[in-house]
Amino acid sequence: MTGETILYLSDRATNSNSVLAALKATGYEVVSTNSATQAIALLYMLRMVVGVVLNRWAGEQNTSDVARSLRAIRPEVPIVLLCRDQINCLPSSVDACVDTEQPLEKLTAAVRRLLVAKRFQLLIAQL
Repeated sequence: MTGETILYLSDRATNSNSVLAALKATGYEVVSTNSATQAIALLYMLRMVVGVVLNRWAGEQNTSDVARSLRAIRPEVPIVLLCRDQINCLPSSVDACVDTEQPLEKLTAAVRRLLVAKRFQLLIAQL
């Protein structure tokens, strides 16, 4: 997975370090920021970003607005939203929600599953 990067946007919440470590354990490079503005700039500049993990409480803007901005820049990049409770209706700019109360293995499994599914969709579209 050399050269593939996950962008992690988080506030400085207590579980951020454990989530960051779990994401790094997937084998992807991980770029982390606590600024929505910086995340948007990084996604624009870093072409090797293959997924975004967005902490629901990542602070300076509304999470839906941040996800929409990220989606507008790179529509092919899956976005996973971290949340404390299950959300009944995900924003259209988010591909999946992972409950942070569940084990971190669930987060990493969801990220991997999304990345594989998105690659498959892109391959099919190219045929």
